[in-house]
Amino acid sequence: MMFSKFKKLLSVFLIFSLVFSLFISISMNYAEAALSEDINGDGVVNMADVILIASHFNTVSGNSNYDIKCDLNKDNVVNMSDVVMIAGKFNSVSAPTATSTSKPTPSPTVTPTPTSTLKPTATATLKPTDTPTVKPTATSPSGYSAYVMGYFKESPNGSENSPNLHIAVSTDALNWTPLNQNNYVLKPAMGTKCLRDPFFCRKKDGTFVIVATDNWNSEYIHIWDSKDLTSFTNERLVRMNTTGMHAWAPETFYDASKGQYAIIWSGNTDRNRIYVSYTSDFVNVTSPQVFFDPGFSVIDGHMEVGVNGYNYLYYKSEKDFKLYGTKSTTLNPGSFNANTYTTGCGAPFTGSHTEAAIVMKSLTSNTWWLWGDSYNPVNAVFYAWQTNDITTNSWKAVDKKFYNAPMNAKHATIAAITATEYNNLISKYGAPTWNRLKSYNAPDKYVRHSNSDCLIASAPFDPTADMQWKIVPGLADPNGVSFESVNTPGSYLRHSNYVLTLQKNDGSTTFKQDATFYKKPGFSDSSWTSFSSYNNPDRYIRNLNSKLQIDPITSGSSDTDKQSATFMICY
Repeated sequence: MMFSKFKKLLSVFLIFSLVFSLFISISMNYAEAALSEDINGDGVVNMADVILIASHFNTVSGNSNYDIKCDLNKDNVVNMSDVVMIAGKFNSVSAPTATSTSKPTPSPTVTPTPTSTLKPTATATLKPTDTPTVKPTATSPSGYSAYVMGYFKESPNGSENSPNLHIAVSTDALNWTPLNQNNYVLKPAMGTKCLRDPFFCRKKDGTFVIVATDNWNSEYIHIWDSKDLTSFTNERLVRMNTTGMHAWAPETFYDASKGQYAIIWSGNTDRNRIYVSYTSDFVNVTSPQVFFDPGFSVIDGHMEVGVNGYNYLYYKSEKDFKLYGTKSTTLNPGSFNANTYTTGCGAPFTGSHTEAAIVMKSLTSNTWWLWGDSYNPVNAVFYAWQTNDITTNSWKAVDKKFYNAPMNAKHATIAAITATEYNNLISKYGAPTWNRLKSYNAPDKYVRHSNSDCLIASAPFDPTADMQWKIVPGLADPNGVSFESVNTPGSYLRHSNYVLTLQKNDGSTTFKQDATFYKKPGFSDSSWTSFSSYNNPDRYIRNLNSKLQIDPITSGSSDTDKQSATFMICY
């Protein structure tokens, strides 16, 4: 017994000796470490965090919150590699004074730091109701702690069109990490081999069924089965009608009164209506019935079932191209027809077509979000609204500053997932190796290059890769960062006469210094980022009339100047 205790003490002593020598010899910029390795949440990255990991040495990640937090390299084991990682990032500098956790804290790591401070574009001031975490550790009563999104892609000139299934994940349902580099994870092999409008339904057995549109004019829909969205089986086409109607935007939910799953979809005769077919096996379906017909053309039905005694159907009106909600105490076809209770939610510009409603409840609060994307005059732009009471007409627009949809995403679906499913998805598909930089004072705009010019521009635009950057260790100082273009490898953002341009690295000392910047807490929001120049440390990257340059910015600068020098690192 004494010998066993001695071995344990000796092991701990050896670990601590190694850790101490590592932290003496290795350090990194605090702004990185404080965000990701403050394990005990005391605002300081120090020996206490190293000790906390050592105390969980060789425990399996996922058995407790500490274990999840301590698995820094995400290999599902808390071991020496995690101790080494934090030791390498050890820094005893105290963290800045904490700001509200409802503000965004962006991060270019695998799990993006979410933001949920909400600001209206209308009249009311929206405050967040969630406290997002870096990893999905908090779980709802259902056991879910994160979100998954499925979508297909389109871009303005069609160069980024991808009628296939794409997947993104989020810990706050507002900020999304596209997986597999935003490339597709599933491509249809049947029908028109075109997938649009995917929908994820978690069945009663906990597995998923995926349904999707089979192109524009097909009577069929695509269906797959999946255990956890990391693989897809049993691809099949199911015919929804025999009268020549298209079968758009299928969604499915369980109707307990019938003991079957209902599949709702948009079909057309003289106008579009929402139809329903029933199934027990997602192979055989009943003949279609009209589910919702308010007397004018409607498409893109989305259901929320059994919320405080009501069922909610959200849809796109083809009269004014906005999103509306209707409710019923039953799921019977026709019961929603006369019960629309909301005013329309639409994109804030004239002539906009907003469609593909998604309603999602927060896993940790009473907050509900309504998502929709535009079709015209700008395609593939997402908008979000928020309410704390889905039973009333109280949706308020969320400022685009505080949410990020995947690039070129169209007609999405969102489902709640467990921490294990979240980690499995990232492990399977991987997070992006690139980032985008969002402007604080123009939150619909991202840093891009156009030929050699560097500016901010509204997304989406083609080519997409003009706004994708690999944030690499600084060319002149690895404690800083440099921005390498994704579609022009070897070319970097650098300043010349204080103006930022994209230029190929010539290997010179001057180029490396001009292309190196330091990450600092954002001037307008400390959870965003400002970038100071390596060789002009009083100057920061900022946008002026949508062009990028480096200018002197201080705490005493005007709010306008500070906002123009504040950016979010996102995907």
